Amino acid sequence: MASPRFLQLADVAEVLNISSAQAYALVRSGELPAIKVGGRGQWRVEASVLEDYIQRMYAETRAFVAQHPFGRGDEPEG
Repeated sequence: MASPRFLQLADVAEVLNISSAQAYALVRSGELPAIKVGGRGQWRVEASVLEDYIQRMYAETRAFVAQHPFGRGDEPEG
């Protein structure tokens, strides 16, 4: 069976291993594009958009790590 084109926020939260409230915040902030569908305005995120978001976060993380190399005073305490 093919994967669904659109995901509910609960599904997005599961994929990203975050809470549903955090997924909702990503959508409401515009960081994760989504659409409202149906009479009650349920949020849906296109699966390809979620994958694009994940790839964008990987790129942002790589850039952050490159700009903040480990061993320059940013080591965790412990």
